[in-house]
Amino acid sequence: MNASKTLAKTLPLTRERREEADADRLLIERVQAGEVAAFDVLVQRYRERIFSVIYNLTSNREDAADLTQETFIKAFQSINRFKKSSSFFTWLYRIAINNTLSHLRKHRLRRFFSLEKLTEDEHNKEVISALVDKCGSDKESLIKELQEKLNEAFQKLSFKHRTVLTLFEIDQLSHQEIAEIMDCSVGTVRSRLHYAKQQMQSYLQDYVR
Repeated sequence: MNASKTLAKTLPLTRERREEADADRLLIERVQAGEVAAFDVLVQRYRERIFSVIYNLTSNREDAADLTQETFIKAFQSINRFKKSSSFFTWLYRIAINNTLSHLRKHRLRRFFSLEKLTEDEHNKEVISALVDKCGSDKESLIKELQEKLNEAFQKLSFKHRTVLTLFEIDQLSHQEIAEIMDCSVGTVRSRLHYAKQQMQSYLQDYVR
């Protein structure tokens, strides 16, 4: 990730995101007033994003689909407790993260990078091709080995470090948004990101040096 992109993610929320938050609050007011159908708009707006972050933490589409549905059910059940001064976006993400954490603790699922996600990114394809040439291995075998190593490395991180790495690198959220979702300071987010990246590089040093 280049410096300008990283800097952009540390800046205050964009005008687009602020307008989105204002629109959410109007919808929430309608839901709280008894207009249940208004919640469907919120579901449509955030379903793919919630599914994505959960999938990145579970690497299982069925689990991600179930947990996404549970997230929206819990959000709807708690909608009257939502504080309008808060961001619905971060409130919903916090429900999703906590729900996923409970699921992972219960089922001991520790996978992160799937074969599908590993090969669909253009940059990853270039890296894999270079490694194939360097190692003399066939592509399929190398990808499987990389997947295993990535999962092994990622499972060694605590859930908090896995979560902050997922939200920042995969879901492209800002430090401020992640801090609100995880109920911590921006400094803590930066610290966790730095540690997580260092640990991943250490675990994967045979592949990244």
